[in-house]
Amino acid sequence: MQSHHYDYIIVGSGLAGLQLGLALSKDVFFKNKKIALIDKSSKSSNDKTWCFWEKGKGQWENIIHKSWKEGFFISDKENINLNLSPYTYKMIRSIDFYENAKTQLANHPSISFIEDSITAVEEDAGKVMVVGKKKTYTSSHVFDSRISPEYFENKNESVSIHQHFKGWMIETEDEFFNPETFTMMDYRLQYKNSTSFTYVLPITKKKAFVEFTFFTPFTVEENVYDLYLERYVKEILKLQQYKITATEIGIIPMTNFSFQQYNYKRITKIGTAGGWVKPSSGYAFKHTEKKASLLIENLKNNLPITTNFHSKKYHFLDTIFLKVLHNENSKGKWIFEQLYLKNSTPSIFKFLDEETSVLEDFKIVKSLYSKAFIKALFQ
Repeated sequence: MQSHHYDYIIVGSGLAGLQLGLALSKDVFFKNKKIALIDKSSKSSNDKTWCFWEKGKGQWENIIHKSWKEGFFISDKENINLNLSPYTYKMIRSIDFYENAKTQLANHPSISFIEDSITAVEEDAGKVMVVGKKKTYTSSHVFDSRISPEYFENKNESVSIHQHFKGWMIETEDEFFNPETFTMMDYRLQYKNSTSFTYVLPITKKKAFVEFTFFTPFTVEENVYDLYLERYVKEILKLQQYKITATEIGIIPMTNFSFQQYNYKRITKIGTAGGWVKPSSGYAFKHTEKKASLLIENLKNNLPITTNFHSKKYHFLDTIFLKVLHNENSKGKWIFEQLYLKNSTPSIFKFLDEETSVLEDFKIVKSLYSKAFIKALFQ
């Protein structure tokens, strides 16, 4: 079978693959390197929505679909106004990100897009063999976004919570929504004894994305999301007349699984497969941007590629949080009530961005002090 050689191959042109491809393309250090992005699909549909917070303007401003500076946390006991300043909460549609990234990369003379389904990635005699259904490719180094099968086979060796959800984009004839503020979590409607809530992103006065989300050790049938979305729209929002113009469904692993153990000398896992998703929140967009930038610097400085990628401190704190949700899933509402009631939103964002000092960590952890956290700590 004919071999096609590249300096770097990125397997998967989703969020991590495209962010890494963009980072490589913008650095003159790699201007003469041949780079291939291989994916089984052309990424030509709007298959997900990403949200994140950041200070000021970032590198994605031209594709921000909507942004907010204020939000709410709501439960049957609390209605907390979230002042985000100096952060802004931003929303990007995947199709806008895909098209923007592909347009930028298409103009780079050393970057190739290949549509193929990869079946194996293996190190062999100082190079890496990337086996696709159409062709076989070789590379000096491969960045692989496929999740290692060991994650699914050895789940008992880690603590895992599923963040799973379904969302409706709904439109109304009359002006109903306030597009200047969003709802981070609304716990007034929950599924049984679980951590489940509704997330509302108003786009215009007549349009909003409404999502029912679970942080649970289990998953549910799709009709469960539909039932709770319908109940929320009719019982909480008091909307009787509306139309659903788009839907989104997904699942994100929130886990302390050691993805990094499946990195090798010439094969580096990226994205979810590399542990780039924040375990305690499921947020990935800005974490991916940071990891891609750090990966580039490590390459340029001839360091092991994942140097400084994983913080033992935050891994420890994330593990405690996951254990509490796993052992006492119904406690989620109380946890997030305390978190938003006793801490400023900027301090929470800073903590989830893994940028806090030990003193700032202590203040966050202290606000969540309970028997469940003590038990998880000793476990």
